Amino acid sequence: MAQRDLKYTRNIGIAAHIDAGKTTTTERILFYTGRTHKLGEVHDGASTMDWMEQEAERGITITSAATTCTWVFPKENGKPTADAKDYHFNIIDTPGHVDFTVEVNRSLRVLDGLVFLFSAVDGVEPQSETNWRLADNYKVPRLGFVNKMDRQGADFLKVCTQVREMLGSNAVPIVINIGDEDDFKGVVDLVKNRAIIWHDETQGATFDEVEIPEELKEISHELRGKLIESVAEYDESLLEKYFDDENSITEEEVHKALRAATLDMSIIPMVCGSAFKNKGVQFMLDCVCRYLPSPLDIEGVEGVNPNTEEVEVRRPSVDEPFSALAFKIATDPFVGRLAFFRAYSGRLDAGSYVLNNRSNNKERISRIYQMHSNKQEPVDFIEAGDIGAAVGFKDIKTGDTLSDLEHPIVLESMDFPDPVIGIAVEPKSKADMDKLGMALSKLAEEDPTFVVKTDEASGQTIISGMGELHLDIIVDRLRREFKVDVNQGQPQVEYKEAILGSTDHRETYKKQSGGRGKFADIVFTLEPADEGETGLQFINLIKGGNIPKEFIPSIEKGFKEAMKNGPLAGYEVESMKVTLKDGSFHPVDSDQLSFELAAKLGFRNAAKKAKPTIMEPIMKLEVLTPEENMGDIVGDLNKRRGVPSGMGDRNNAKVIKGLVPLSEMFGYVTSLRTLSSGRATSTMEFEKYEPAPQSVAEEVIAKAKGGNEV
Repeated sequence: MAQRDLKYTRNIGIAAHIDAGKTTTTERILFYTGRTHKLGEVHDGASTMDWMEQEAERGITITSAATTCTWVFPKENGKPTADAKDYHFNIIDTPGHVDFTVEVNRSLRVLDGLVFLFSAVDGVEPQSETNWRLADNYKVPRLGFVNKMDRQGADFLKVCTQVREMLGSNAVPIVINIGDEDDFKGVVDLVKNRAIIWHDETQGATFDEVEIPEELKEISHELRGKLIESVAEYDESLLEKYFDDENSITEEEVHKALRAATLDMSIIPMVCGSAFKNKGVQFMLDCVCRYLPSPLDIEGVEGVNPNTEEVEVRRPSVDEPFSALAFKIATDPFVGRLAFFRAYSGRLDAGSYVLNNRSNNKERISRIYQMHSNKQEPVDFIEAGDIGAAVGFKDIKTGDTLSDLEHPIVLESMDFPDPVIGIAVEPKSKADMDKLGMALSKLAEEDPTFVVKTDEASGQTIISGMGELHLDIIVDRLRREFKVDVNQGQPQVEYKEAILGSTDHRETYKKQSGGRGKFADIVFTLEPADEGETGLQFINLIKGGNIPKEFIPSIEKGFKEAMKNGPLAGYEVESMKVTLKDGSFHPVDSDQLSFELAAKLGFRNAAKKAKPTIMEPIMKLEVLTPEENMGDIVGDLNKRRGVPSGMGDRNNAKVIKGLVPLSEMFGYVTSLRTLSSGRATSTMEFEKYEPAPQSVAEEVIAKAKGGNEV
């Protein structure tokens, strides 16, 4: 079977702030592409993509869902042209809530293009900025879709200006809306210089192409001039034509240059519509085919050959050796553990073997699926450029590279933030103890930002995540999916510890007790890590044979292990630098374990002298409030040790931005509601760790020594 022409494949994501209409837009795409035959609505809890019970109840997306569909393009007046092709779409609908940013992060890592949604009423919102930054990090070309044009206060051009100013990008409208709010009925296609009016009776599936309405001719001419100018700046041959006679530039030339500029991220084409009212979604799908990249536009993915440490490139071709990145693990009640992966090169057949380059294990892929939300459709193989899911892995984690057995490669993995909030949990009945352990390990496998650990002092199980909603959903899933009821403690902040000073230390570990003893002696300097370094920065300066080479890795391991329990309250030390300078050994009594223990003891003793400090998570807070409540809200923030970092205006309301410690923010949503009579809203996301004030640090240390209680 010949490989499907990758030129007609689009791996795209749909991302936005919470409530901008991502899931509704995806539902419309599924309807228009013939994937579903009825329109699922989020507000009825009936959308295809929000398949989790919690998603249907809360009306939010929690987990990114993948689906595949086909779209015929190009069309003339809604009918396929003679040269129309079937475009194959892999679509990932991502969550908008800040607690689930990890879902957006891992989806962007494997996507080629992105449709970025904005609400025509609310414009650029805090989570839009976070997701936009993530897309910039992964260099994902995108298209802007301004949704909710049927809502009161909708303003397409204002949102385009916000995208330019607040997100620092070259957002260029390629349409202008005809009417807005209740009168929104069409758009002017600025490239074609024609108007499109949708038919309400066909749910927007058909439309008329007409002359531009008289009242819009002037603004259309002005915006078309700006569009041609932006495109011409990118393509010099068009620039000359533009100066000679701007009308001589053909529609095809504009499309071609606009595509090149979009792929290069020099231009963000902006379109508009109302997904709920079925308007503008098909035009947006045409733009995806026209301007967003296919896997072939990405050229190749770089990775490191673990055997030679050389950088290798895998091109999106079926003739190259197989390589893929596992970007999400999900547990399905019927098929077991599902690993979602993006194939970058080669071909993988069901029933064949792949190499997991992290564990170096050979794994047999028993079945391969193409996903449609939470339903699997079995396929015999998957090829370069496609996204699928596989069953049969014994050991797989998010970010693992899968490759051909003979051609190992490690692709760049993904970085995930550390959790900032934890709660203690215990099963309501002792009989559920084992069930709880299994359920938590499955959930931790699925979600890299969810961590389970046992508190050594109290023996309690502590689960940690990105926010209160995140942990709330986890506890809910324990109850529903795994049938485990738990008691939960008060939320606790995930503090860290840090070394701020420098100290020299000698640690001699010896045990002589008849027969063979234990002996290790090390001299080292302990200090903060260099800027930008995380984890243990270990420098070995030992020359000659004062400590034999084979013991050095054990010393490094000892320090690494010791970092898990800081000297003040037993919290993790995120980074430090150890310089091993000297030491001695005993020809009989020294062994690897002795040196590992010496390093652990050495850290404990030296860290107390190196200005240890408690680090607390600081959150970035943004509050949208009516002006009359502003004073009360700022006053309340000051009481919470918050530092305002900026004030502004958005949509006739005031925006307060600030940094505030997480420990002061529990129950903030309720307080904010009280202060503003329910009119203010807030979003909060992790920003950084900072040294805690003395009084807070003392309280944290005292609490840690007293043990935690559920």
